[in-house]
Amino acid sequence: MDDTLRRHDGDIGELSGAARTAALEVLVADLGSPDPVVRDEGAYGTAVRWIPGLDAAERGWLGDRMAGLFDDPGVQARAFAPLVLARIVDAGDWRQEWWEAFAGWYPGETDLRGYDPVLGWVHAAAHGADLLGALARRPQQEPAPLFELAVARLLAGTEQVFDAQEDDRIARALARILCRPGLSAGESVGWLETVAAAFRTGEPGPVPPWASNTMRTLRTLYLLADRGLLTPTGDGPPSAVTHREAVLDALAATLAIVTPGLPSLSGRDQL
Repeated sequence: MDDTLRRHDGDIGELSGAARTAALEVLVADLGSPDPVVRDEGAYGTAVRWIPGLDAAERGWLGDRMAGLFDDPGVQARAFAPLVLARIVDAGDWRQEWWEAFAGWYPGETDLRGYDPVLGWVHAAAHGADLLGALARRPQQEPAPLFELAVARLLAGTEQVFDAQEDDRIARALARILCRPGLSAGESVGWLETVAAAFRTGEPGPVPPWASNTMRTLRTLYLLADRGLLTPTGDGPPSAVTHREAVLDALAATLAIVTPGLPSLSGRDQL
């Protein structure tokens, strides 16, 4: 049967048995489609609606299929997999093998375009950050691997300067990790040592894209650490970074390495 005939635009609860299985198969195919109308405007919105209504076995099946897309030859399939996995995390499911697939893909993805006139939104760096942010809200998740993976993505060599607010999305994910209530002061700032060491390797001349991307990410993160972070839905008071003063000072010190005129200590300490 043609996939178009099996596509279901209603609620997943309206289907059962073979029809439900077929609809989920078509959803997975559409999530990897090079057509942005099918993938972004259609399939992803459908996945967001359906995932809360799937049972645990179905969410596990869908998560396995999404993890498998990290090896897909199409960048649009690779880049949309973490978005769907983030919604599965929000529904309460996560598996170690999904983490391994994601961590193996995210820092090494070479196609970091934000928008392509044919494929539409690609946004691999931003979509991966959204999964990091979803995992940061999961109480069972250890924070260290999240910091390490975000830093690995930022410091990876690339020719792409972020041009579609990917830096803001990574900063938001980092801020979400930093808002975890059980985070220690050392955990909150220790990950910046790797960034500082990379900044210190800088030489006169054009700023490498990875360095520009990382600088702008940390500047946005400084604002979020200072002002707080809104919930994903934007309602309620902003969340506060657990060790605000330590994080602000560490961010300022790290940025001072690459920002002429910026003191490494906070302005309060300079007065």
